[in-house]
Amino acid sequence: MWSFSAHSHGASLLIIITTSSLLGVTFGGEGFCSAPSIIDSDADSKPLYYKATNPTLSPSHLQDLPGYTRSVYKRDHALITPESQVFSPLPEWTKTLGAYLITPALGAHFVMYLAQMQEKSKSGLPPHDVERFLFVVQGAVKLTNSSGISEKLTVDSFAYLPPNIDHSVKCDSSATLVVFERRYASLENHHPKQIIGSTDKQPLLETPGEIFQLRKLLPMSMPYDFNVHVMDFEPGEFLNVKEVHYNQHGLFLLEGQGIYRLGENWYPVQSGDVIWMAPFVPQWYAALGKTRSRYLLYKDTNRDPLDH
Repeated sequence: MWSFSAHSHGASLLIIITTSSLLGVTFGGEGFCSAPSIIDSDADSKPLYYKATNPTLSPSHLQDLPGYTRSVYKRDHALITPESQVFSPLPEWTKTLGAYLITPALGAHFVMYLAQMQEKSKSGLPPHDVERFLFVVQGAVKLTNSSGISEKLTVDSFAYLPPNIDHSVKCDSSATLVVFERRYASLENHHPKQIIGSTDKQPLLETPGEIFQLRKLLPMSMPYDFNVHVMDFEPGEFLNVKEVHYNQHGLFLLEGQGIYRLGENWYPVQSGDVIWMAPFVPQWYAALGKTRSRYLLYKDTNRDPLDH
């Protein structure tokens, strides 16, 4: 315990500071001028992608800021954050709420939405000639194809369904899916096949000139007119290339936080955020914080821009 005395015009002031409070305020738990830890002590016990559906800055944290949102819509990009994602019953699905996040109304040639499946829920079919990609971020579902073969999809699992393939997705309790759909750009003598897998079973691919880790969830062959990438960044890592290209992107941040540059704008982003990137918008990402960043990224591929 330390004490100090001060005297002024006949008055005196005695200040008593305990060593523990001084260390707690000035030095923190890590020894030198540190802020309180932002690491969740229970993080290891949380399910994978927990913060994608329970973000640090959740809608409930913003309820005392009427009119405030981090969401942004521009001609060539959009950031759609959890507090402005609007859910309503999904057409043709039962006991399922959906939030359409990217649609042709933005200028996109694909649709991206979140599907919140409830107890005893079931999917509908996409429109004719439309292909579908599902990725599970919470819970578990059962996918059954037209042959009656069923597969259980758990968190980090995915499925690709070619156009006009009869199938159903059922949920016994609750689940959250990220769904991409687009009208298939057919090529003569090329026919995509149903694919089921999980992220951890996909090989890491070479990324020349970059340090992030990359997995592609679909084959890179011609029958597939888009792919879905899973990209991992450790804190402090960033894209080396400042990309400008003809491809469109739909992004869902599964884990972590960082800064995304889109055009001339720089956005803080976190788990649960969604980004649409139009063709040729300048784009760049850097991971911040103390945990890994991982995002799911739609990208159109294998088609001549003049043909489609």
